[in-house]
Amino acid sequence: MIVAALCISGCGYHFAASGDALPQGAQTIYVARFGNVTRLTGINDELRRYIQDEIAMHRRLTVVDSPDAADLQLSGVVRLSVDAPINFNTAYEPTTYRNSVIVSAVLKDLHTKKTIWSTTRVGSGQHAPVVATNVVVTTPSFLQQNLRSGDIAQLTDLQVAQTQTAVARDMMMQRFAKNLYTEMAEGF
Repeated sequence: MIVAALCISGCGYHFAASGDALPQGAQTIYVARFGNVTRLTGINDELRRYIQDEIAMHRRLTVVDSPDAADLQLSGVVRLSVDAPINFNTAYEPTTYRNSVIVSAVLKDLHTKKTIWSTTRVGSGQHAPVVATNVVVTTPSFLQQNLRSGDIAQLTDLQVAQTQTAVARDMMMQRFAKNLYTEMAEGF
């Protein structure tokens, strides 16, 4: 076991999102309000909350409320936020939408004033069925909801669209924050 541990540590193997690319002395991070060049008002503030939650979950850095109290600062711009129909019924009405978000971001060391990491394109996407016939009630994402399979058939199309779009958006935002943190913490 000792030999295996030495081999693994010697080859540079590490767990994903362990924060190896972050400065050793960095303990705090400030997540600045991201810019927003999309038509969707407030998407930048919503993404910021998901990013802060993801960073806090890893416990490598403490999220602070001011750049004065931070070692690092994460900032960026929401470049794209789209909810586009991708499937249609025979009457050409949308039955499934694809929610997507793309962001550019920069991580700076506030002590040295140097950029540690940057990306022009990190994002996420998620499909959202908006009619009951397209909802697959055996998927893990559906099973985590507060709906039963019989409930979905009783909802109007508008109710299905609202519930499933909200779930898909939440999943997309969580995945986005995870992707951003992984890229930032590992220096991808």
